[in-house]
Amino acid sequence: MDENIIGLSIVLPIYNDAAAVSRFLPELFTFTSRQKKTCEIILVDDGSTDHLTATYEQLKQQLPTNTALRLVQFSRNFGKEAALTAGLEQSQGELVIMMDADGQHPVSVLEQMLTLMHTSNVDVVAAVQTSREHEGLLIRTLKNGFYHFMQDTHRFELTPNAGDFRLMKRRVVQALLQLPERQRFMKGLYAWVGFSTVYIPFQASPRQMGKSKFNYLSLFELALIGITSFSQRPLRWISRMGMIISLLALVYGLYIVADTLFFGKDLAGWPTLAAGIMFSAGIQLVCLGVIGEYIGRIYEEVKQRPLYLVDKVWDSREQK
Repeated sequence: MDENIIGLSIVLPIYNDAAAVSRFLPELFTFTSRQKKTCEIILVDDGSTDHLTATYEQLKQQLPTNTALRLVQFSRNFGKEAALTAGLEQSQGELVIMMDADGQHPVSVLEQMLTLMHTSNVDVVAAVQTSREHEGLLIRTLKNGFYHFMQDTHRFELTPNAGDFRLMKRRVVQALLQLPERQRFMKGLYAWVGFSTVYIPFQASPRQMGKSKFNYLSLFELALIGITSFSQRPLRWISRMGMIISLLALVYGLYIVADTLFFGKDLAGWPTLAAGIMFSAGIQLVCLGVIGEYIGRIYEEVKQRPLYLVDKVWDSREQK
């Protein structure tokens, strides 16, 4: 076995999940020990404040002979999308797997993904979560509405419940790394680059320890990034809404003129005028807010700041 050639890279973004990682990685080590090629596991520490470094030192002692372990530490928290990108940039394998480190992505599915990759001759094998009963009705409804809104079958299609748990060939990873945007919505980027993809169902395992870092606010922010990065529908809706309101105002104005000239009715005016002004002002503020979101994304992009900053990289191969 040529140790200089990495056959499989596994990327795990981590944020304050040291306890879960200490339980999950030994199971992952068992999987990599069965592989015929050299493997590497890349832990991307997204600004954690727990004892992840100590956990890394302990886990390093349990490494199989064909597996390397690397810990990439950010200077602060930059977000999961940045951590995933950093993991892809650090990876060297011919095949790259991305999965969560909290144990909810079953290791048993990895064998299925590798088998399907080799037998189907595809570029991407993505896992689709079959059930999200652990989520509330409101969050499921909002997610379904978001995916329905984001669909663009003329160019690409976002598969609902297909997240970051996926296996990719090196050329797909290289394509993703060519995309320069700072405001990254990885689910949209996976769909945008295309390539032949097959989907396999899986049932998420119960979270081993801790709780999810995503709440309604963070999911809303991620949805805004996705919409402003991959859809111009809000801007088009603003234009259409403006035309509809203008047309209604014109029709109503003609009605008032006709009613006054032909029937001699006095126009009371004040309630209609007040309601019209408030409605118009509200619509304008909403439109300005939508346009402001797009301008804000442009502002972030043109500054060309790095997507993340690395504080330190720990590599088991260099420390032997």
